[in-house]
Amino acid sequence: MLSTILLAASLQFTSPVHIPITLAGNFGEPRPNHFHGGIDVRTERVEGMPVFSVAEGYVSRITIGDGYGNALYVRHPNGKTSVYAHMQNFVPVLRTIVSRWRREHGQEDVIDRPRRSSPRADIRLKPTDCPVATGQVIGTSGNTGSSQAPHLHLEIHHTSNWAMLDPLIYLHSYLKDTEAPIANAFKAYPVEGKGVFEGFPKPHTFSFTNNHLEREFTAWGKVGFGLWANDHMEECYQKYGIKRTVLKVDGQEVFSTDVDSIPWAMNRFVNDWGDYAHYRANHVWYMKSFVAPGNPLPILRTNESRGIVSFDEERLYLVEYTLTDAFGNTSDYSFRVLGKRQEIPLAEVADPRNTLYWDRMNNFQLPGLQLIVRPGLLADHMKLMPEVVCRDGALSDAYQLMPMSSPLVREALISIRVKQDVADTSLLAIDCDGRNLGGVYHDGWLTARTLDLGGVFSVVLREPQEGD
Repeated sequence: MLSTILLAASLQFTSPVHIPITLAGNFGEPRPNHFHGGIDVRTERVEGMPVFSVAEGYVSRITIGDGYGNALYVRHPNGKTSVYAHMQNFVPVLRTIVSRWRREHGQEDVIDRPRRSSPRADIRLKPTDCPVATGQVIGTSGNTGSSQAPHLHLEIHHTSNWAMLDPLIYLHSYLKDTEAPIANAFKAYPVEGKGVFEGFPKPHTFSFTNNHLEREFTAWGKVGFGLWANDHMEECYQKYGIKRTVLKVDGQEVFSTDVDSIPWAMNRFVNDWGDYAHYRANHVWYMKSFVAPGNPLPILRTNESRGIVSFDEERLYLVEYTLTDAFGNTSDYSFRVLGKRQEIPLAEVADPRNTLYWDRMNNFQLPGLQLIVRPGLLADHMKLMPEVVCRDGALSDAYQLMPMSSPLVREALISIRVKQDVADTSLLAIDCDGRNLGGVYHDGWLTARTLDLGGVFSVVLREPQEGD
């Protein structure tokens, strides 16, 4: 036991490639429905580059055929597991293991090729099957799975709870970076019915023409802020996510984040921390500097007001952002806000029957539809905008709950009444704008799970598949 503890404490990490590491993507970048869970290591736009285990341990898992393409998992004695995705091929001992597994499961013995599907494999290995040393070759880089170009996607996780860790914590010395992050613009989010910014009760964006804006803005009441910013590295034209962000008002910290470890189960909360609706419309992420009441992401830290700023005095306020990357490069941005007493429009009175609450069980109903949204599936309250379209001769009425994509943290249950008799109810499915959600039929109703409330839901008859 003592030798294992000493080994874990002294474990050294090395580069996964034999060339200088440059990145096509860094850890924690916001993506729709998930954070980027690792780093994308460039492989000079080619496949077949040797890939090395970043530390000693053993290959604990091989997966083939999902978004990771060909992937290896190496478990290390310090409680971490490294993951190598989009690989072209594995070393012979691992290929032999894959081949044997394929035969045992009646599958063709192939390795995924870029953008070609083959039977999925998920193979678990014992510690004695394939031990590896630090820097040992485990395969070659590729472009398999959902990869858009040849590269190595590298992740590091806590083995016990699968929390995602920034690989640069361990590989910092193998990269060079002297470029500080750059902020492009900020967004003001007046709290509905409680604040205005520049006379507007709705969110607005404002560009950073330089680091310290001379212009004075006006505000009154409660306002949150968000930031559109990117990190950069020399030798690359890539834009990266920001590691550390601090927001201060009059020298007092109201919000901060350090993107170094993200619980796997909280991936979809990225849609709330980032302005998902703005991203869908403009393909730009504004990351909010305030936190919704139902967002538990531990990397977000705020004051007692959850990062919302109160402009309740007629004076100048100094708002300052400090951005820092994984290498300590720092940039500062600031602007001044004049507290100016003014009328704040009343909030629109929400119909409680059309409101989903983040902290309670929701049972929303329309004629022929039921939606169950449990507590914890939303980061904040959501106002539904329901519409029902009656269709003569259709299998069901069609229901729009939200006019645009509105993702949930976990799945809700949606049930729709079937209006026509069907010979084979196993062929029924709930469709949402071309997404087949499947469904279970019982007593005239079809029930399915959905991760998004946007779109039009209806019951359709799917084509029979082999095995039905």
